[in-house]
Amino acid sequence: MDGYLHLKNGETFKGIWLTECPQKDIEGEIVFYTGMTGYQEVLTDPSYKDQIIVFTYPLIGNYGINEQDFESKQPHVAGVIVYESNDATGHYEAKYSLKQYLQKWSIPMLGHIDTRAVVKKIRDFGTMPAVMSLKKEPTQLKFFLSTSQKVCKVSEPKICSYGKGDIHIVLIDFGYKRSILASLLKRNCRVTTVPYDTSFETIKELEPNGILLSNGPGDPKDLSAILPTLKKILKEYPVFGICLGHQLAALALGADTKKLPFGHRGANHPIMDIKQKTVFMSSQNHSYVVDEKSLTGTGYKVRFYNLHDQSIEGLVHENLPVQTVQFHPEANPGPNDADYLFDDFIEMVKAYNGREIAYA
Repeated sequence: MDGYLHLKNGETFKGIWLTECPQKDIEGEIVFYTGMTGYQEVLTDPSYKDQIIVFTYPLIGNYGINEQDFESKQPHVAGVIVYESNDATGHYEAKYSLKQYLQKWSIPMLGHIDTRAVVKKIRDFGTMPAVMSLKKEPTQLKFFLSTSQKVCKVSEPKICSYGKGDIHIVLIDFGYKRSILASLLKRNCRVTTVPYDTSFETIKELEPNGILLSNGPGDPKDLSAILPTLKKILKEYPVFGICLGHQLAALALGADTKKLPFGHRGANHPIMDIKQKTVFMSSQNHSYVVDEKSLTGTGYKVRFYNLHDQSIEGLVHENLPVQTVQFHPEANPGPNDADYLFDDFIEMVKAYNGREIAYA
């Protein structure tokens, strides 16, 4: 059956429902992902909460869905747009086809859409509200994009513990990917995950050696209420911030963030590491970046730049044991070039274990 993708700028694209037709219009912010693989990780990444994802690679689904590569308990996207989807499960670990998995969670997928044309519109006009619909004409549609805080929808509401290592890391959950947790456990850490709005006093009672601020969805400024808590944490513990965690760490010490026209989403973004004087490829998923002009007086210095648009991709602090990255060093889906940053974090934690942090 025919289906339609309507963009707020007035463009309409005709396709075919590859899953069961939705009973109502599907609304969301439309974004695009440029990776050839990794659709399973993308669908289950909480940072994509309530977004309609356009996969730019023309064939999606050809190796199916397995039981190992989920980044959370369920998919978080509002809808999926592809040119072509393969119903086969062409990998020995596959348990479902892409269609079966999306249908299980009632997430609609439109196929036979000119995804190149859609992506060009997003690049020209920026990410925008969109509607997946049975209606051919968009005149009666409301292009509403929720401005509600999304982290509360994906952060686990209880404290959980994992591993038995000597180094204790508290992972503040803004919608963390399981591969971040796995990266810490692989390094023999004991990890405690806590909800995004956990108080400083509760975190202190857990006696962590270091703090990891996770990725998550939405505008970092929606979480302004927790910035005083994060400021205390940054002054008390070694901290590693990833994606949203990077943005929040910047905001907590007085920097500012801004929204990119169409964001960075894919596994092919080149990054310059100023400290090591190297260039590597990274996996990314974000709409917001730290404004470099706002770093004056914060103590932050840029360590990583994006070589496509020269936006900030990571910070270090002059006086505090704080390191942040905009990209995903846990590398699921790859590449794994930046995996060494978890080792850097652990070494930083060891160096400051038991030492008092002096903040000027």
